[in-house]
Amino acid sequence: MAAHPLVPVFRSLSSDPADAARQLAGAGVPVFACVPGGKRPLPASRGFLDATDNSAAIESWWRLMPTANLAIPTGRASGLVVVDVDVHGVNGFDALRHARDAGLLPRPLMVVRTPSGGMHLYYPARQNVEQRSWQAAKAGIDFRGDGGYIIAPPSRVRVDGVLRAYEVAELHADASASVDAARLRSFLDPRPPERARAFRPTLFHADAVDRIVSWVGTLMEGERNRGLFWAACRLVEQGLAPADALDVLRSPAGAVGLSEREVVTTVRSAYRTTQPELPRPASMSGPSVRRDRQRAAPGGRGL
Repeated sequence: MAAHPLVPVFRSLSSDPADAARQLAGAGVPVFACVPGGKRPLPASRGFLDATDNSAAIESWWRLMPTANLAIPTGRASGLVVVDVDVHGVNGFDALRHARDAGLLPRPLMVVRTPSGGMHLYYPARQNVEQRSWQAAKAGIDFRGDGGYIIAPPSRVRVDGVLRAYEVAELHADASASVDAARLRSFLDPRPPERARAFRPTLFHADAVDRIVSWVGTLMEGERNRGLFWAACRLVEQGLAPADALDVLRSPAGAVGLSEREVVTTVRSAYRTTQPELPRPASMSGPSVRRDRQRAAPGGRGL
């Protein structure tokens, strides 16, 4: 069986993020730059929407920020999806073991140790199948697919005041199986039958949703909650159901420092404000709601 074309690239990946970016781009993998020591895209960047294999663009990013971290958009953009095993709050390794025992996680192309003690498992993206990013918070596992991105080796992030690197731990040249993200999610985070509700999603524009989600990942302290509220309102206009909006906003909102509780509360508030047919608690009434409805993009910034 022929080795996956990216395995040799990762095997010889440089220890310098700029050089690693050039190697991946040379293999046709789009990349983009994130802030040094962190996971947010560079200021004024649209994150994964700006990902490219264009050498001139890559040179300009790392010339501007020589210590920038390296990121890869996941899903169809790069041909890679990632199962992200977390250890914050919930130890995701327990769920990882159960998923493996259930036959839901085949051998990955690559295993990366993360600075926080977690793990990234890289798989080929499924051909001609959209697999959006999601989070199973109670299981401690995230899925990075379409609409997401991953910080890649040899990037370093600050953990407890110390810069620690993402490190390639395993490479499997013969791995070729992809992950059925829908089955994995149902296994890790089974949902009760959905009750009938007044709101029904309509067809949405994927490009607009991606721009909104990416923009949330660029929010700075002081504008995060208001920006997330604005983004959730725009997703209502795009026809996303509340659960779907929460799924796509969790990852970028978490990346800029918002807690799970803040994200859930803000998204629910946005839907109650913009969908009058949904039940609305007493706190969502009066002048504050009218002000929320009149809000434009925070700071007048575009997506």
